[in-house]
Amino acid sequence: MTGPAWELTLKVGTAGQTHALAAVLGAQLVAGDLLVLTGELGAGKTTFTQGLGEGLGVRAGIISPTFVLVRIHPSRPDGPRPGGPDLVHVDAYRLGSASEIDDIDLENTMDGAVTVVEWGRGRVEHLSESRLEVDLVRTLGGGSPAANLTAGELTGRAPAAATATLDFDTDDDDEPRTIVLRGFGPRWVTPPDLPEAGPGPAPEPEPEPEPTERTS
Repeated sequence: MTGPAWELTLKVGTAGQTHALAAVLGAQLVAGDLLVLTGELGAGKTTFTQGLGEGLGVRAGIISPTFVLVRIHPSRPDGPRPGGPDLVHVDAYRLGSASEIDDIDLENTMDGAVTVVEWGRGRVEHLSESRLEVDLVRTLGGGSPAANLTAGELTGRAPAAATATLDFDTDDDDEPRTIVLRGFGPRWVTPPDLPEAGPGPAPEPEPEPEPTERTS
């Protein structure tokens, strides 16, 4: 298996910084991009995806797709990127294999959207020759068995190997986090242009008009 072309490690101190960093990245994404998010409970996966949505200019109201598997957030005609790609947000936590990913027909939306898959490592690599992997790691004091997982230990680790509660991503505190990005394939020969994390706005989790949902 070919390794990443590069690896970039960034430190953030607040949820607002996570959101702001992802918004800068989202503004650089294009239709067909595939992002694979890995992170345990409260690591910031939803906050990060909300930031991507802001940068992409899609409809607000991004929440975890845990129970519906897929949420589609359309590009806003009055947003910063009218006519830009939609955001397809997937939670693969309950999907055990690449074949189950195929069952939800992501191939039909990938060409016109940016696809973000939580817990997708080992399940979605066949969907595209290029992908951006994003590990979000927090420092916890005790608690769940996942509390002491490092970025390296999260790589390739099945979610069930940690704890059954990891799919509930609360993202609700300002504990420092490490964000590790890795680029694979011709799309990501060079890393995106990301500044050092600044203060940034706090995410706004309230859902607005209901996005399209798919459960199968």
